[in-house]
Amino acid sequence: MDGGTNKIIARMLNQIADILSIDDSGGIRFEVRAYRRAALSIEALDEDLADIYKENGVAGLMEIDGVGAGISKSIEEYINTGKMRKYEKLKRKYPIDFDTLTRIEGLGPKRVALLYEKLGVTDLKTLKRAIDSHRIHKLPGFGEKTERIIADSVSHLESDVGRLLLGDAMPEAERIREFLLKSGHAVRVEIAGSIRRMRGTVGDIDILATSKRSAMVMKTFAGMDGVEEVVLSGPKKTTVKLKIGIHCDLRVVEEKSFGTALQYFTGNKFHNVKVRTIAIRKGLKLNEYGLFDNKGRNLASGKEEGWIYEKLGMAPMPPEMREDRGEIDLALSGKLPELVGIHDIKGDLHTHTNDSDGMNGIDEMVSAARSAGLSYIATTNHTKSLRVANGMDEKRFSDYFRRVDKLNEKLEGFRILKGAEIDILKGGELDMDREMLCSLDCAVGSVHSYLNMEGNEMTKRIIKAIESGTINILGHPTGRILLGREGYAVDIEKIADAAKSNNVALEINASPERLDISDSNIMEVYETGVRFAINSDAHSTGHFKNLRYGVGTARRGWVEKGRVLNTMELNKLIKILQR
Repeated sequence: MDGGTNKIIARMLNQIADILSIDDSGGIRFEVRAYRRAALSIEALDEDLADIYKENGVAGLMEIDGVGAGISKSIEEYINTGKMRKYEKLKRKYPIDFDTLTRIEGLGPKRVALLYEKLGVTDLKTLKRAIDSHRIHKLPGFGEKTERIIADSVSHLESDVGRLLLGDAMPEAERIREFLLKSGHAVRVEIAGSIRRMRGTVGDIDILATSKRSAMVMKTFAGMDGVEEVVLSGPKKTTVKLKIGIHCDLRVVEEKSFGTALQYFTGNKFHNVKVRTIAIRKGLKLNEYGLFDNKGRNLASGKEEGWIYEKLGMAPMPPEMREDRGEIDLALSGKLPELVGIHDIKGDLHTHTNDSDGMNGIDEMVSAARSAGLSYIATTNHTKSLRVANGMDEKRFSDYFRRVDKLNEKLEGFRILKGAEIDILKGGELDMDREMLCSLDCAVGSVHSYLNMEGNEMTKRIIKAIESGTINILGHPTGRILLGREGYAVDIEKIADAAKSNNVALEINASPERLDISDSNIMEVYETGVRFAINSDAHSTGHFKNLRYGVGTARRGWVEKGRVLNTMELNKLIKILQR
């Protein structure tokens, strides 16, 4: 099986849940939750399902959280045949691209099914046709405003066609890198391009390698699991289309040119043009093969990419900064910031357990956090108004916190902070009584409803919550969903000013679907002096690994360690949270 098996099966399980959810009966709702839970758990796995099945069969699959007898049999069926009968049967009833259509704002599975039944909508193309003919607003439950929202969301989605989330592309790139190294044909293999720059979405995968057996490396690459089609095959470059939906380029370069090739294929084109211009001013020529003087000698032969920047009078710069946003001037003046790194993260201040909509119990989350090298977490389940996420009322929180207290008594070298992700209601009020709010160690305030408010109203709503004096962190501040919906309209600078004045940190949500706030938002508000919190928003034990994507986003926004709450030791952090 290919390395994307987990993603494919999780997607199929989610689509089964989508189709089942069209029926609103109680029994079906239980089944829908079961499929959603299994999909969430599978997406968070580090090990490929095919490998788990090969080693331990169905019994091994059933050890995965949320995977029972029925779902494990469906997974087994897919691994052995490439098909899942239940999925195929439901897709015959609803031959709809739920995966794409449910990413459009305003469209859930039931509305998608209604569009199919009334207007024959099955995919993005037929949806656009329905929008252009202005037939959607006539359907029950839609209206003209909803039709406009859908049209805007389709335009946004189309701009992202052919792109993948970093959280999907990076693990695949890493799998390919390890596969090539283990083949024995490649000496050195590195990931380049936008993945190395940690962009939130990527259009392709770029991999560089060195080898004394170039033909064998290319043959191995073209024949590996996960390849759908060989697009281009050559001795120095091979391009394949991967089953996960994007292309991957493998370039084999000479060892002496590896440093310059890695520099060339990492920075965006505007960054690279400026670096090459600096080389020209010094009487040199820089390209992917080397740095040459006026006599044609390669000065960079065998040198690493950092040497190239130093030779051109610049401090070596992190890959995440190579976007032509002022980093070259800083490098020339020796003033590059010392960016936060993954090893600086001491804890996670936004996590969920199965007491609301998480997959795992608090004890399991603690164990996973410790394995991830963390020394504290804040457990922040949803509050009561978010019924879809099994939000908790004050009594349930009180009972839950008593369990947390008992667990904390047993823990050594680790601390659970009692927290909540509190809904910011339409008027800016918080979805928890003040007494409970003031008792929390860590309060994350987030918007989950009325996302289409006008910019001024949404900004006022959020600032009112910030000025309540009872939240520590503004969760996913713009509400964006990558490859899904744009963030809601807000004045992010006004929000940052209010957050700075009220000792509230802006979250950099590390969930690959969010990465919110964005790197450009971070750069926009950095001069306000506001603090940040890089959180996983973990809903399962496997989600702590996503912290690296949040750190990558922070580094793209030039964030330094001292500006991040959860780089602090626990004692210092508690003092900040209690202010």
